[in-house]
Amino acid sequence: MPGDRLTHEDRGRIADGLAAGLSYTQIARRLDRPTSTVSREVARNGGPDRYRPNHAHLSTLRRARRSHPAPSGPPPTADAHGRDPAAVRAFTEHFAELVERTGVPRTAARVLVSLLAADPGSLTAAELVERLGVSPASVSKAVGYLEGLEVVRRERTTGRRERYIVDDDAWLQAWIASARANARWAEAAHEGVAVLGSATPAGARMEQIVRFFARLSENMAAPLAAAESDTATVLVALVHAAVPLTADRLAAALGWSTTRTVRALELLEGHPEAIDPIVLRHTAAGAYTVAAAPERLTAAQRTALDGLR
Repeated sequence: MPGDRLTHEDRGRIADGLAAGLSYTQIARRLDRPTSTVSREVARNGGPDRYRPNHAHLSTLRRARRSHPAPSGPPPTADAHGRDPAAVRAFTEHFAELVERTGVPRTAARVLVSLLAADPGSLTAAELVERLGVSPASVSKAVGYLEGLEVVRRERTTGRRERYIVDDDAWLQAWIASARANARWAEAAHEGVAVLGSATPAGARMEQIVRFFARLSENMAAPLAAAESDTATVLVALVHAAVPLTADRLAAALGWSTTRTVRALELLEGHPEAIDPIVLRHTAAGAYTVAAAPERLTAAQRTALDGLR
């Protein structure tokens, strides 16, 4: 470790140490680095009062490129959009480190940023393995983690191959998933108040949790309202059409993008309890339709109603 270059995480810990008023020696001990490494790093990047880990890391990457010029020969070929591949790699590495610092596992962070930085917003498992230098099993595990956050989805291509996709509204879906988790926290805390007693210290603590998540829910209300509006519009459109419609045909009729329409349909499919007693049906031909939930009526009631047609 002492001989390795400082990572973005190391620089974040240096910034944390400076903010806490630690000496260079104390910070170096935490990093298992020489004190001189920390002092040079801080002096090179603005001093203790102006040190910023993100700026320091990017500055170091730029200095490294200048001090190690590419070998003689033709210059690196820019991509179809005129972008420098080395600059793109440096950015994705930096971005992935930032994501990792939020608690996302390293490979999952690298997979997510790779998908975000890919122009189609999607890559196959083989492409991710080649880009990241990891095993297919590691990619599959990382994608599973990201699916749990609802920011990445899988799409079957040819044979057994899969393509992993991050949609344009992935952050809205992650926001919705987070809102549901917050609601579960608030519900559990509210039950805790009743069990522990509001007059007790533990009960008062639970009440604070309830109030916190109530305020948080208010701030998150607008994006959720937009998602709920889309799902409601899709339901009404299917009822009005009275015939099965594919996502493409439905999107064209609504004047929406296919991605927006598919996400609304996926929300409806993933949360049938939200539209009970209506059910969304996906036909074998890939079309969607709506119907009344059959279990709401007894067999006798359905027979009687059929006789009124």
